[in-house]
Amino acid sequence: MEFSAPQIAHEVLWPAYVVFGAALLGVLGEAFLPRRRRFVGQVAIATLGLIGGLVGTALVALDLPSVGSDDVAAYGVTTVGDTVALDGPTMFLWGLVLLLGLGGVGLFAERRLESGLSAFAGQAAALPGTEAERKASTEGLDHTEVYPLLMFAVVGMMLFPAANDLLTLFVALEVLSLPLYLLCGLSRRRRLLSQEAAMKYFLLGAFSSGFVIYGIALVYGFSGSMSYAAVTEAVRAGDSGSVLLLTGLGMITVGMLFKVGAVPFHAWTPDVYQGAPTAVTAFMSAATKVAAFGATLRLFYVAFGSERWTWQPMLWVVAIITMLVGAVLAVSQTDVKRMLAYSSIAHTGFILTGLIGLRDTAEVGPAEITSLQAVLFYLVTYSFATLGAFALVGVVRDDSGEVTAMARWAGLGRRSPVVAGVFALFLLSMAGIPLTAGFVGKWAVFAVAVSAGAWPVVVVALASSMIAVFFYVRVILLMYFTADPDPSKAGSADVGVGGDAALAGASSSTEAERGTVTVRSRARVADAVRVETPSLATVVVIAVCVGVTVLLGVMPGPVLDLAGSVGTFIR
Repeated sequence: MEFSAPQIAHEVLWPAYVVFGAALLGVLGEAFLPRRRRFVGQVAIATLGLIGGLVGTALVALDLPSVGSDDVAAYGVTTVGDTVALDGPTMFLWGLVLLLGLGGVGLFAERRLESGLSAFAGQAAALPGTEAERKASTEGLDHTEVYPLLMFAVVGMMLFPAANDLLTLFVALEVLSLPLYLLCGLSRRRRLLSQEAAMKYFLLGAFSSGFVIYGIALVYGFSGSMSYAAVTEAVRAGDSGSVLLLTGLGMITVGMLFKVGAVPFHAWTPDVYQGAPTAVTAFMSAATKVAAFGATLRLFYVAFGSERWTWQPMLWVVAIITMLVGAVLAVSQTDVKRMLAYSSIAHTGFILTGLIGLRDTAEVGPAEITSLQAVLFYLVTYSFATLGAFALVGVVRDDSGEVTAMARWAGLGRRSPVVAGVFALFLLSMAGIPLTAGFVGKWAVFAVAVSAGAWPVVVVALASSMIAVFFYVRVILLMYFTADPDPSKAGSADVGVGGDAALAGASSSTEAERGTVTVRSRARVADAVRVETPSLATVVVIAVCVGVTVLLGVMPGPVLDLAGSVGTFIR
């Protein structure tokens, strides 16, 4: 059998090469740069690599050839043996992932909040609480390997939505996932919680990857090919009710729904978001969802588009339970990061509502928003609001580090009105309040779902949105309309003791009638909550997120038009 080398269009792949090259250069930097110069060197390499990739993506997108028909706009090329498709939607997603990657680098580079140290462990191999860990902390050691790991994750996120082949899809899934598993376990503080989060993410992620590869094998058995184009032709020509096809589609869907955090494959999300370093959570919650939904859109629209009457009812059910579970469980959360995690789950359901709005080209009017356009716009609004919200969580601190207990955010609006106001803006956008980006995003996905006949899903989405307003507004009320805890009461505690009570430094009074001793301890129960001033990089990231959230709320037209002008997926 003769082997033919695939044709590779390097002229359109070079933005990914730039990012991948920066990741490799970062690995070499770890090997050869002196320790004291690694931080600056790694930040510079990552930043320049992402900017270079972003500029390249824009240049390639402007020069994509038109391959559509008179009634369907499509731009792009397939390359590497038709396993990678570089089209308009891919370029849009690449640009968004690279922007979020730059935000991630800015948050990873934060050092002012930890007195000159980063949020990452000084020596990941040292057991928590050991002398080795204390020594690493005392010497100010830092894991600058996090920047190459972030870059490798970005490479996977770029390949994931561009995958035009089932095997390429799986490779991209692993490339983006493995660095994230490591990053989640590298927190400098609360290391046991961080390591637990990483282990849960790794084990459940590996389990879901097993479903994906098994489903790929079954679909290959049905179609005889890994190519999306061949799969869709096999679906059209073959038995749409084939056990191989339906079982394979279901198993691949399990893995994709795990990656986006949809119910019932969401259990990892709150634990991982809470335990991971907040900078990692911010990057992961935004960029991973963008890449995963991009890959899911291509998979269902291109490979299984002819089978949509099979998968659309399934996604109806998944979207409904995801929105309800995410919104209802968020109400009971007492930790800000876990609340945002369940909010993220609810938003996954909203995005799925847009995904199931797929219709035939002939059914879409010239002035109507398409399903792809609505989902792309929603990903922009969600990702920047989430990135900014998690970035702000990192600046609310006490002597032990970040303060994520919701009750301790009481009165934050008085102590730091700017931080509280910006956080409230992000929450209002997530709630879908008018004049924020989130409102336009929800309107877009709800509109396409109603046009496709999925009005029951939209009714549930509206109900879930009302539930979500409650827990978002609850945090705002806590920050602005709840009194600060009384420092004198927070700094003392009354303890009833039967028998002897001899505590050094404590004043006591005996109550003979009840046979108890009341001890008032002057020890501090909780440190004062304060808002630390972050570095310039973090301030810029938050400012950009604010700008996007506000501008897309009052002027959504340019980005909506851009999402509509990218055309559709190519095969």
